[in-house]
Amino acid sequence: MAHLAHYDEAHPLPFRITHWINLVAMVFLIISGCIIHFPFVPGVMGIARGAHIFFGFVLTINCLVRVIMAFVVKSAPTGGTRAVVKDYKTWLPQADNRHQLGAWIKYYLFMKKDHPQSAKLGVPQKISYLLIPVLILIMFVTGLCIWGPTMGATAGLTAALGGTMAVRIIHYFMMFVFVIFIFIHVYLANIEGFAPSKLMFFGKEHEGLHYDVERHVVLAEEQK
Repeated sequence: MAHLAHYDEAHPLPFRITHWINLVAMVFLIISGCIIHFPFVPGVMGIARGAHIFFGFVLTINCLVRVIMAFVVKSAPTGGTRAVVKDYKTWLPQADNRHQLGAWIKYYLFMKKDHPQSAKLGVPQKISYLLIPVLILIMFVTGLCIWGPTMGATAGLTAALGGTMAVRIIHYFMMFVFVIFIFIHVYLANIEGFAPSKLMFFGKEHEGLHYDVERHVVLAEEQK
């Protein structure tokens, strides 16, 4: 069975850095958001609000930088070669694995013992990751709608969304979407072990990486 692409060319250093920033920003946003919504720690509301605003901008800017880098930085698109292409070309399920969505879902739900032959990421992973910029944009815009200095500029949008309270509810609900995503992301990334985490956080490649190209082609044809 071929492993996923757990080596430098698949996840180059610039992408690992943005991944780190995303993690730190999301953790601080969740903690500060909970303190703001449930002020159970006395005397830190001002700090929590400041941190929430700061890391909200950090997360949004980091997301924008990551999207721009996808059109500049190259990465390896498949699990069988270190040859690289512009990263944006790896975002969608590729021709040799887009038919494997059903097989991947069965694998993640423990209905299939071995995962399909994979490219850089599993098909469900690619689809779910495409939603992250959208979620971040929604969080950023709704955050501006309820932030004092920008409430006037976003009043029209706030009204269209049902008012300030409705926007607060949307913003609060989306936090739980991010929390759920984090748990799903950790599960999908590490279902076969912690090789992805070792690479993303410590730059350590998967020592047992191997790949049989001919077998990949045969199995890919069988799974169509």
